[in-house]
Amino acid sequence: MDNIVKELQEANVGKVLVNEPLSKHTTIKIGGPADVFIEPDSIESLKKTLEIIKKHGIKWRAIGRGSNLLVSDKGIEGAVIKIGNGLNHMELDGTTLTVGAGYSIVSLAVQIARKGLSGLEFSSGIPGSIGGAVYMNAGAHGSDVSKVLTKAHILFDDGTFEWLSNEEMEYSYRTSILQKKRPGIVVEATFQLTEGDKTDISAVMKKNKEYRRDTQPWDLPCAGSIFRNPLPNYAGQLVEKSGLKGHSIGGAKISEMHGNFIVNAGNAKAQDVLDLIQFVKEKIYTIHGVRMETEVEIIGRM
Repeated sequence: MDNIVKELQEANVGKVLVNEPLSKHTTIKIGGPADVFIEPDSIESLKKTLEIIKKHGIKWRAIGRGSNLLVSDKGIEGAVIKIGNGLNHMELDGTTLTVGAGYSIVSLAVQIARKGLSGLEFSSGIPGSIGGAVYMNAGAHGSDVSKVLTKAHILFDDGTFEWLSNEEMEYSYRTSILQKKRPGIVVEATFQLTEGDKTDISAVMKKNKEYRRDTQPWDLPCAGSIFRNPLPNYAGQLVEKSGLKGHSIGGAKISEMHGNFIVNAGNAKAQDVLDLIQFVKEKIYTIHGVRMETEVEIIGRM
């Protein structure tokens, strides 16, 4: 591993750290160390990083701002590439927006609203980056990324770049082709927005943000929604009907505010969260006959 670290540092790709705790990089504040942690400072540095990693034949994965992510207590083998401030550029041409994958989706939504552009109101209050949102088709309040994205710039495992259209992203509920068929890193995304009234747009965003603040436990570390909604049911409602709100295992606790959130109530381990997820799955299947699937991505050494 020393050789790859030295080569990455000599290539000046950005921040390179060894045995970096992923608890520092996830919104639930849980996760063991990454063997090597890299935060590239540009798209070119990202490409160079992947070239070096591939040359050495080590495992890798990309992360954004760490929401919707549960990293195991044993950490992650190989390299973790964080898509952060080095890829947070933005270019606006009329109503066409191209933005780097490292950009905060909350910050972007606020800036776009101030310009009187509509389309990202749904994302008000959603934690995470543009890259993560595009990767998993993030959404809320009846809309999602697939409604406004026109194309996404992807760096694939073989080192090639490609722009994928909305149709080629094969979007469905919280899913894209990047999860199903063609693993890759979102580098940039282009959105088609519409002109609107600044006051109306801001009012919708304020309402969405207040709803999240009043119904979701962002005062404690959490990963966001734990389960996919097993439509026509809703995960949070099933948890509540089953009397599971407030149930805890170790430092992990089902939120009293929202049944589909597990919070880090104090020094929780990933195993606590995993045990609590399994407990919920078994209880809801026993009571309601519904099989729950996780929305949060679970990664690392198990």
